[in-house]
Amino acid sequence: MAKKKENKAAEKPNDQPKAMADRPEPRLLRHYRDHVHSALREQFGFENPHQVPKIEKVVVNVGIGEAPKDQKLLDSVLDELTIITGQRPVVNRARKSISNFSLREGMPVGVSVTLRKQRMYDFLDRLVTAAIPRVRDFRGLPTRSFDGRGNYTMGVKEQIIFPEINYDRVQKVHGMDITVVTSTNKDDEAFALLREMGFPFRVEEKPVQIGMPVA
Repeated sequence: MAKKKENKAAEKPNDQPKAMADRPEPRLLRHYRDHVHSALREQFGFENPHQVPKIEKVVVNVGIGEAPKDQKLLDSVLDELTIITGQRPVVNRARKSISNFSLREGMPVGVSVTLRKQRMYDFLDRLVTAAIPRVRDFRGLPTRSFDGRGNYTMGVKEQIIFPEINYDRVQKVHGMDITVVTSTNKDDEAFALLREMGFPFRVEEKPVQIGMPVA
């Protein structure tokens, strides 16, 4: 009996790697490894390959001012963000009470989700190739939205730009903030990274604080 239990226990660790191995590699991750990494290394003269910047995580945040009074709206946003990102979001709650806004501590004020690894690359691929081109009168992403630490935040006015969202089932059109966190603390390196990854930046603009490290 002891041997059978050991065999079953030994089989379990092998199940997870096999399941992960069956999943296709994200197209954007393959593009980074085959093209972007070498291009950035040549552009900035990195001697150590580990110095080459990469995307570490993506944070998607939706603020919902009506959430405390409308549970259905909160549930709807949770479902929509799950469909868009492929991961269940968490509910953000007020940390303190503000009487002027009729806000009490613990009330829901929005939802957010943090994406890493495969889900992160899958989401960015859909964002760049499918969602952004659907923005009305789109003229390119602004390059002045870097924070001085190599991170980029863009605002989306309508969640319906994502093809996964069925407009007929949308309870309310809302926006979201998408923050791309990179491994570098320099805006010019982060800008070059995102541009090589396919982010359609405006040609006429230049990112702020180019080449300036964070103090």
